[in-house]
Amino acid sequence: MSGAFNHPPDIGSAVAEQAVSWLIEMQDGGLSPGRQQAWEQWLQAHSEHQRAWEHIQRINQRLRGLSSPLAHAALNAPKSNSRRQALKLLLLLGAGTALTYGVRDQLPITPLLADFSSPVGQRRTLQLHDGSQVQLNTASSVDVRFNGQQRVIRLLEGEMLLTAAQDPRPLQVLTAHGVLQPQAARLNVRQFSDRTEVAVFDGQVGLMPTAHSGSPLWIQPHQQLSFNRQAWNPPRPLDAGSGAWTDGMLVAAHMRLADFLAELGRYRRGQLNCDPNVADLLISGTYPVDNSERVLDLLAVSLPVRIRRFTRYWVTVEAKA
Repeated sequence: MSGAFNHPPDIGSAVAEQAVSWLIEMQDGGLSPGRQQAWEQWLQAHSEHQRAWEHIQRINQRLRGLSSPLAHAALNAPKSNSRRQALKLLLLLGAGTALTYGVRDQLPITPLLADFSSPVGQRRTLQLHDGSQVQLNTASSVDVRFNGQQRVIRLLEGEMLLTAAQDPRPLQVLTAHGVLQPQAARLNVRQFSDRTEVAVFDGQVGLMPTAHSGSPLWIQPHQQLSFNRQAWNPPRPLDAGSGAWTDGMLVAAHMRLADFLAELGRYRRGQLNCDPNVADLLISGTYPVDNSERVLDLLAVSLPVRIRRFTRYWVTVEAKA
């Protein structure tokens, strides 16, 4: 699954707010002839206003396509100050301006408003305007913000493989735990709740955890490590299965069954449970993530386990009777 990158225009915070205010005023009952003339004058005053207006309209359409209860309430609630404030916040969050870019990652609706995302069980490839390529793993989302001075990719959730292109503008990859600076590198980045894991295949990558005050660490090719907001673990050689998900494969090398099922469960909806009595069984091999049902059937043949399917969305792997 692929998609061309259509980056948000470089719009200032004040202009974005003006565009949102005009849109909300129109949706609240239309404009009087005087206000219609004022809007047209504002729109024609600067090309930035026109870019902002077009972009805010696109964001508004995207919000209307969301299943989010928050977005539905803001868009469809009766006219009120609270409704207008909620809609304004949603539109500004979606606009990705400098004012709101730092706010988006503080709110639980962020993945819904991400520039790009992939649903559970699917992968997505993005070709960015600078020539870089981003591959998103299952249930992953990113924001991308390029301007004349810098390139910023924010991993909001999940996992991505980035092939960074040469460009005079510096490139930063932001996660919840720190900043990565790829130097024409190819790297895999996965964000957990308590840490970020990064694997570098080519090039080198600078790392600075959010709360770290010292010098950055430079991760060399064929190294990987994990880090949190304060520090990083020592670099280690790449795992054999690093990045295998881009080929639709899950590689296990003497992996605990509980850990294996947790990984496989990322690619399917519902609960995939592991009985504690079989959690420490070891598994090795290469398995297709796009056919988890087949993988579960293989486990029942190769291990002393059985698969109990209560429903399609509630499956438990337990000891064979």
